[in-house]
Amino acid sequence: MKKKLVVIGISSFFIGIGINTFIVPLHLINGGIFGISLLLKYLFGFKLGHMIILLNTPIYLIALMYDKSYFINGLLGTFTTSIVIDLLLPLNGIVHLPIIPSAILGGILIGLGVGLLLRNNISPGGIDLLALLLSKWYSINPGFVILFIDAIIIVSGVAILHNIRLAYSILIIISAGLLISIITSYKSIYVYLN
Repeated sequence: MKKKLVVIGISSFFIGIGINTFIVPLHLINGGIFGISLLLKYLFGFKLGHMIILLNTPIYLIALMYDKSYFINGLLGTFTTSIVIDLLLPLNGIVHLPIIPSAILGGILIGLGVGLLLRNNISPGGIDLLALLLSKWYSINPGFVILFIDAIIIVSGVAILHNIRLAYSILIIISAGLLISIITSYKSIYVYLN
């Protein structure tokens, strides 16, 4: 349990830095619950961490019915990540980079945090669980479900906020997705070799 708490803390720190230092200052969005929460923050000024918890609640109630360990690990990951994101809010505006490197660096840090969480069977948010449930119910690859949901979030962000700059958010999703794939693949290779 101590190792999980350390992983959650370090991962949350990476995610919080990525979002507050590189994503929020340029009003970009990420995929999943983070992306929806950022949209609501930009539209209504809601606290990001609070929105992440609120939006994850129904998804984790479903998880409770299917897998209690996933539910517990997910709650720990979600609450810690949400709190750290809000605590690191003062990082907003501390770094000034052009939009492309900022999106890529933000995606890398978020991907590093999420990848470490997933590698340890901890969920940072509910979209990955939702994708797994949909893939189970409809025999679809969960990776396609996540990509589809993330694309919808970015397109919605562009349409709702009338800001074409949000299209740069695709760089966040690509950067994060590649890093998550590398980190979770490394786990598979490590388990196979041992």
